[in-house]
Amino acid sequence: MLARVLALPLLLLLTALAALSMYVPAAHALVREEFHIARSFFYGGTLTLIMLTLLGIALSGRPPRRDPQHQLLSLLGAFVLLPLVMAVPFHEAVRTTSFVNAYVEMVSCLTTTGTTFFDAPERLSPVLHLWRAQVAWLGGLLMWVAAAAIMAPMNLGGFEVTASAEPGQGQGRLAQLANAAPPRRILRAASRLAPVYGALTLALWVMLLIAGEAPLAGLVHAMSVLSTSGISAVGGLEYAGAGLPGEALMFLFMAFALTRLTFSGDTMTTARRGLGNDPEFRLGLVIVAAVPLLLFLRHWIGAYEVDEVENLSAALRALWGGIFTVLSFLSTTGFVSAEWETAQGWSGLETPGLILMGLAIVGGGVATTAGGVKLLRVYALYLNGVREMERLVHPSSVGRATVVSRRLRRQGAVVAWIFFMLFALSLALITVILAALGSDFEHATVLAVAALSTTGPLIAVAAEQPVALAALPEAARLVLCAAMILGRLEMLAIIALLSPSLWRR
Repeated sequence: MLARVLALPLLLLLTALAALSMYVPAAHALVREEFHIARSFFYGGTLTLIMLTLLGIALSGRPPRRDPQHQLLSLLGAFVLLPLVMAVPFHEAVRTTSFVNAYVEMVSCLTTTGTTFFDAPERLSPVLHLWRAQVAWLGGLLMWVAAAAIMAPMNLGGFEVTASAEPGQGQGRLAQLANAAPPRRILRAASRLAPVYGALTLALWVMLLIAGEAPLAGLVHAMSVLSTSGISAVGGLEYAGAGLPGEALMFLFMAFALTRLTFSGDTMTTARRGLGNDPEFRLGLVIVAAVPLLLFLRHWIGAYEVDEVENLSAALRALWGGIFTVLSFLSTTGFVSAEWETAQGWSGLETPGLILMGLAIVGGGVATTAGGVKLLRVYALYLNGVREMERLVHPSSVGRATVVSRRLRRQGAVVAWIFFMLFALSLALITVILAALGSDFEHATVLAVAALSTTGPLIAVAAEQPVALAALPEAARLVLCAAMILGRLEMLAIIALLSPSLWRR
């Protein structure tokens, strides 16, 4: 039986999981006696499963595809087609929005972007807030599994920078992964990572409940932190019941978006184990420490002239607000600390949108739920810069940067620079298209960065005035969908799909 299930196409299996997940909000709505919402999700899940069963019977005799490009194509299809299935019960349950808006909402959730048309949380039932967070949570799990089972064997998603992508390096491991049946490879990765992902989410939820968070709000925040979606059922952390202890707990769990070594060693990118030896984690800590410190010291002399007792209290709150918000946007989660306004007032920067957008563009770790350029690529570019400066002083030397970078491929900096240029060109193109569709330049830039870095909350905090998504034309919303999918899969993966070998098959 398991062999027959594994022989089904990947997209079919993912759609079946999405349909099964609809029974969770259906049960929650039934308990809350919101019968229309319960019927919407129950009927949506049941009808989808019936259709998938018929398709599965029709396709069961076909041999499974073993080429990795086909699995990558299935992953792209999942981000395009699964939101269509997920939007049906959501649209039927809301009843006050168009299907295009519902589709954009589900694309935003599945790609862990977190952009929403419903700025006021009371517009949606708690059941629908749970569904949004659940879709984002499943999207984060999908990226965890896809990184190990699809991206790593193809040297994509950041692995193209590591030494394993170098000819003659790591060929045994990659060849073994490539020759294994893709469904079994995905099942093996899911069986290892799903329990870890679920256990971390459950642990954070329980801790938030102990800190005083409401059950539903705590669950949504826990799912959003692990998936880096930034979705909230109460309108943000300033309305959360856990307060500062809750933010401290979320801060600890956001570290899982800085490096995959915090939860798995299945795609090791370092020769030596341990977070202390992982350059992604160390670079992330440097950024988290340096940026808030610069904001904190910017107006230190002026703030010191205030009363000393009040000054100390404001200083501590401003420092915490900066540290939490910097890590949140670096991990592309997008939660804003309740003390962020204090940090803004302390630094004298009323709208530090460029700083937040820069953090989101840098992004988190390779093979995590975070988006952006990724810390490993930034680290490769940094090492190349250090090495070039060493060669200016000692042209024939073998510098420290060369020794440290043995974990990276010899052309790692070149590949990282190519990706950065592709990211910049994509950003420019999407900005121009959105501007042509009616957005002003500032809002178009914020929308493009938010979509490509999968950091949806940037739309509300990066610009001087929040971007009104509901005012965007329908064409602009679909462009945002494409940008979010492109940001989630990355441009190199899309280029890999254009390989002639894929279409010859």
